[in-house]
Amino acid sequence: MSAGSQGERRAGRACAQRLTGTAPDETGFPLPEGAAAEWIDFDHEVRRIHRWSYVPPGSGAAQAVRLCHPDGRVREAALREPEPVPELVAIRCADWVPAVQKRARRLLVAALAGDPAGTLRRLTPIVLRLGRREQGAWAMELFRAVLRGEPVAADTSWWDLRSSRGILLLGDTAEFLGELRGSADLPTRRYAARLTLDAGLLGLRELARLAAGEHDPAAARLWTDAALAAMAADGPDDGAIDTLIGARTPMVRSAGITTLRRAGRAAEAADHLADRSGIVRACARWLVRQDGGDPYPSCRERLADPVRVTPYAVTGFAECARREDAPLLRTLLEHPAGPVRAAAVAGLRLLDTADDELLLPLLDDPSPAVAREAARSLGPSAGQLPADWLLARVAPEQPLHTRRAAYRLLFARGGINGLRASVDLLSDEDAGLRRLAGQRLGSLWSPYRPPALPIRDPEVGALLDRCTGVFSDHVLQRMRSQLGLPRATTTEGY
Repeated sequence: MSAGSQGERRAGRACAQRLTGTAPDETGFPLPEGAAAEWIDFDHEVRRIHRWSYVPPGSGAAQAVRLCHPDGRVREAALREPEPVPELVAIRCADWVPAVQKRARRLLVAALAGDPAGTLRRLTPIVLRLGRREQGAWAMELFRAVLRGEPVAADTSWWDLRSSRGILLLGDTAEFLGELRGSADLPTRRYAARLTLDAGLLGLRELARLAAGEHDPAAARLWTDAALAAMAADGPDDGAIDTLIGARTPMVRSAGITTLRRAGRAAEAADHLADRSGIVRACARWLVRQDGGDPYPSCRERLADPVRVTPYAVTGFAECARREDAPLLRTLLEHPAGPVRAAAVAGLRLLDTADDELLLPLLDDPSPAVAREAARSLGPSAGQLPADWLLARVAPEQPLHTRRAAYRLLFARGGINGLRASVDLLSDEDAGLRRLAGQRLGSLWSPYRPPALPIRDPEVGALLDRCTGVFSDHVLQRMRSQLGLPRATTTEGY
């Protein structure tokens, strides 16, 4: 679940607690602010509160509480009150009580008959989520028919439409689907995209434009696949290809690259060998080879001018370089731009030609990216690195990125030095380092194997005693037993 969905669920629970009087009194009785997940969780929370806290059926200052009450009779009575909350009416359409369900569905159809666009705009996100429920398909089918511009025939046992012929028409369906495609609710965007594609409302260039501008990867995939299918059927289009290649999403750009060959533009693939995305660079190398070329000379040529070299050009070269090209990457470790130096370190690691003596001083590099890449490259040989040298770089007077990189290697090195540094960092001024030290210390505990620490070492016992904020007393006693240390009679926090 995304962080946004979690926040909506928390907001829905908070609204329910305020309305039912189980939260501290606040001014007014605010309802959820429109997010579908927030409304659905509001419904769950009201029902939970009433069921377990024995709140009398008539309590609650809002009609919304009665619409979510565990007692079906209370819910049905609330649906007969004036102007019930539309979001909760939609939820009640999937109710398990037939009488509640029937009444809610009549209200939903009446709302659609009176204001199709406004009702769809407001309730589509909720109806999409309710579609997963056993009784949720009804509203999904109804909304799908209206969004497709299909007439909905009157059938009073189902729809109970308040019109002589029983017809619901949205009007300009294409325009309204365009509005839904811009919804902030991602499932709604994807749903509108699928309906638009099913209806065949858009041309090739419009499909490419939507793919290039879409920030949701799932919706971007729908538009991209449709654009590629259209070009496969009708032939390539230079305007559509250029739009795809100019997209901000790597997946869309890579799809545009693959169409260059059929359009007779394979020679342009070399221009994308230094793209910021690895998947786009891979597609460009593939296309160069398919056209009978070799991407290696083009990638190497991009490093000839140190002034114009970019980090992505360095990474692209490393992806197709050979081990004998390591000296060229080593020369870039002196480049004035930190991102270029970091890319050179990563490239040497990719070629498996990392040199510990060359990389160790890079922990002191002024660029955090360089120190981070150096620590990553040195990780496999951390056990052979000088512990005292690393400990000196974890000291508080060192730059923060150097301390992080050195601590990463110290902990990977293991033994008492890593434990000593971790315990010292538990009280560090930097919150990030404190959190990192706590996480690394927590990984030491396993009920199936002892920590990789010296056995029967009194200093280890003293350091563990300072970890009461990380481990419970029970876990600390288990760890001491695993390490052959006597049971601690008292522990001190840090």
